[in-house]
Amino acid sequence: MRRLLLLLCLLPAFALAQTMITRDGVTLTPPQEKRAEAVGGQLRCLVCQNESIEESNAKLAAQLRGIIRTQVKQGVPDKQILAYMVQRYGIFVLLKPPFLPLTWLLYAMPVLALAVGFAAFWFGRRHGNAPKPLDEAEAARLEELLRE
Repeated sequence: MRRLLLLLCLLPAFALAQTMITRDGVTLTPPQEKRAEAVGGQLRCLVCQNESIEESNAKLAAQLRGIIRTQVKQGVPDKQILAYMVQRYGIFVLLKPPFLPLTWLLYAMPVLALAVGFAAFWFGRRHGNAPKPLDEAEAARLEELLRE
């Protein structure tokens, strides 16, 4: 009977242990893990550069995930975690950088590329030199080559 009572007392502890998630050396509750994944999904892997740190398998990404999870466990707000990462690694660490004077060129590049391409096409057509007509010797040579 004592064993059964002891088992019933320990049952909530076992249930709690099952709901905790350990990743990158930090144990979190499911809501905390979801929040950490959301923050990590906004940060670029500095090694891979085309993946978020949540998707990356690089060692640096795992370290950054550990830092984020530690801060989430301590209750640090998301914006403060992102500000810490930007302060430490620069604005490049954000997958979607804000619209700042520093990033204007980044956002303007597609429009500038289209404008330069259109201008090159326009001036190339407008100011392009038309080929001069063939003289009699060249026309005769062309006829000879076409017959062969």
